[in-house]
Amino acid sequence: MLYQQIARNKRKTILVMFGFFLLVALIGAAVGYLFARTAVGGIIVAAIIAVIYMSVIIGQSTDVVMRMNNATEVRSANDAPELWHIVEDMALVARVPMPKVYIIHDPSPNAFATGNDPQHAAVAATTGLMERMNREELEGVMAHEMTHVRNYDIRLQTIALALASAIAMLVNFAGNFWWIGGRSSSDDRDNPSSIFALIGSILLIFLAPIAATIAQMALSRNREYLADAGAVELTRNPQGMISALEKLKTAVPMEHVDPSSSALYISDPELNAKHHPFSNLFDTHPPLDKRIARLREM
Repeated sequence: MLYQQIARNKRKTILVMFGFFLLVALIGAAVGYLFARTAVGGIIVAAIIAVIYMSVIIGQSTDVVMRMNNATEVRSANDAPELWHIVEDMALVARVPMPKVYIIHDPSPNAFATGNDPQHAAVAATTGLMERMNREELEGVMAHEMTHVRNYDIRLQTIALALASAIAMLVNFAGNFWWIGGRSSSDDRDNPSSIFALIGSILLIFLAPIAATIAQMALSRNREYLADAGAVELTRNPQGMISALEKLKTAVPMEHVDPSSSALYISDPELNAKHHPFSNLFDTHPPLDKRIARLREM
């Protein structure tokens, strides 16, 4: 069951990332056709923008994310001995370098991992997590984060953030240019095929941010299931992870959290336990009950 779940979620991740790159290409084609009558040129420009965004964000991901979430670095084991040694143990078991350790002063229990690769990774835990979790539960949470590091989820989420940012930039450019006066010519309006192409391009430009958000959240949900399974693999203690998730069900939203970082956390820091029939599509995390049920099936 464990390895089947890992394989299934890896396949889903490949599909979601393929869809993400396809969406960038489509929005580039739409913008290129709408304003320069060249879809290929638009795709090339979109690809260049996406690569630039990925290079900048990946290179500075740890410092940027930690600043956005007001995290304070733990310089040595003396500052937070239990957290430090648990992270050290889980990194050893996962066979990844010891990441930097940060603490977020917030009463809500939560944690996340970020970075470019295992050699430049960092994990953060809230003070609420450290206070409410016993050692087995804290090991489960940190093993979950080490799985994100080991599986390069931290880079994957960073790439997804960069692609979403590139799409947002292209859409903003298209909207501003359109309102300033970048209209289609009269020849285009007289050509039925051009009219349909223009309408399709405009619809794609306006719908792209929603599609990008859904893709980013779907990617996060898939990786959370995989990280839960990985935590069980590392600790050989499914009950520790289950107990930690049970406690997260009763948590209140975090007081100060950057919305763009929500997908990184082990549980939704903004909308915890606030679901309605149509909310799952826009959730950054799968429901905790479903995560617990999958672990119990193992």
